[in-house]
Amino acid sequence: HPSVNMISILSLPLPELSKKLRDGSLPPEHVFYAYVGKALQIATETNCITEYLQESETQVQKAKLTGKLGLLYGVPVSIKDSIDCQGHDSTLGFIKNLNKPAAEDSVVVQVLRRQGAIPFVKTNVPQSLISYDCKNLIFGQTFNPLLYTRSPGGSSGGEGALVGGGGSILGFGTDVGGSLRFPAAFCGICALKPTGNRLSKKGITSGVLGQKAVAAAVGPMAKDVESLALCMRALLCEDMFNLDSTVPPLPFNEEVYSSTQPLRIGYYETDFFTMPSPAMRRAVRETKQLLEDAGHTLVPFELMNVDYMVFNFCVRGMFADGATSFLKTFKGELENSSMGVFFWLAKSPNWLKTVLSWIAKPFVPRFSAIIRSMRANTVDEVWSLHHEIEEFCYQFIAQWKKLNLDVMLCPMLGPALGIGYPGKLSVAVSYTMLYNALDFPAGVVPVTMVTDEDEEELKGYQGYFRDWWDWTLAKAFRGSMGLPVAVQCVALPWQEELCLRFMKEVESL
Repeated sequence: HPSVNMISILSLPLPELSKKLRDGSLPPEHVFYAYVGKALQIATETNCITEYLQESETQVQKAKLTGKLGLLYGVPVSIKDSIDCQGHDSTLGFIKNLNKPAAEDSVVVQVLRRQGAIPFVKTNVPQSLISYDCKNLIFGQTFNPLLYTRSPGGSSGGEGALVGGGGSILGFGTDVGGSLRFPAAFCGICALKPTGNRLSKKGITSGVLGQKAVAAAVGPMAKDVESLALCMRALLCEDMFNLDSTVPPLPFNEEVYSSTQPLRIGYYETDFFTMPSPAMRRAVRETKQLLEDAGHTLVPFELMNVDYMVFNFCVRGMFADGATSFLKTFKGELENSSMGVFFWLAKSPNWLKTVLSWIAKPFVPRFSAIIRSMRANTVDEVWSLHHEIEEFCYQFIAQWKKLNLDVMLCPMLGPALGIGYPGKLSVAVSYTMLYNALDFPAGVVPVTMVTDEDEEELKGYQGYFRDWWDWTLAKAFRGSMGLPVAVQCVALPWQEELCLRFMKEVESL
């Protein structure tokens, strides 16, 4: 298409692009081919795309004929591998899932199509999705578009790389421990993990099926907050509520999103479990200062028992059956080597896990706790675990209400870790996974970059446990000059609009 001005199309933010598409000043096929071209370039550099959705070309032609202009009319969107698109595989990085095309679109994709969006590619994930790196034996390793030696994060890593590299203007991923927020933070973009059931998960496969202790969510990734808001506006419509009646019929609340009232914002710099990198700590401090200068009230928030939450709710909740069902998904598959110790542990009988946990406790307390959390539970134990998570959530909300908070400012793991490191550093999901256990909406906004001073300060990094994980994390953070660092913005359940409003505030400051 010689007449297509790629540069000017690719430089338009989503709200502007969609306005031009809807008022007819930009033809949808020009936008489509501009993004296909850019996506191809980013895919060549980062290996982030698993499949091109050929039918998208026909859809572009059809879009012009229907005359019905949805909120995302003509906008090309990218979709994570695990979100069903009719006629295409959702592999989860498993070879046995190849050539098993989905019979129909997931509800999210159906609604996107009805709003005029054009899903055009599917993107890479780590094998099983239970990882925040992005590598599997079918498609290989995805690289970070900002620095190829770094991980793009995961499990929505292909999305992070493609949107971060500018090859997609709006992407969709899922999050059960930070899988939207890691790639966004590592690749320098924004993402929103809504409350688990605000958007439909029908037609989306998760890493551990039927697991209810830690809430999964599907959500958008984009370069800026306004784009995420536009996407939520488009998705929270009658079509979504009709196609999946388990989703509460809550349309997007414009009043909350566009309000300019000063906010009462809780904040903390550390969870006392994963020591923040100097850049993470500084990101929270500087953001706090800017928010105060802008007239908001900031209130320190004391986090309690994060280690208990990580081991007892997250690890134990995800693998309450002693990881039996998780192991089953790997049956007949070649395994990524980084999972070796984990598989060996998962396959061990309960008595051996108890003995190992006891032996390891004085030397590596965190490893001991993980072994203990991976024991198979009785039904009675699983129920009491679910009850405990509920109680924890009520206590957390009570502490929030006592301080009369609107939202919370939290650290986000960063900068991007080197490739291969996320597999060795599962404990570093503490900052994100807390909000899956609580099922609160949480978004990520990039706010700063790693400086020389951060690098210098990192030399003194020891961690809270001074174990192998702390030592490895310090190594993983090194040499990150100029890489983006984000903060997390959190609101109470079902308050996505308030969360986005807070994110917009942080972004503009």
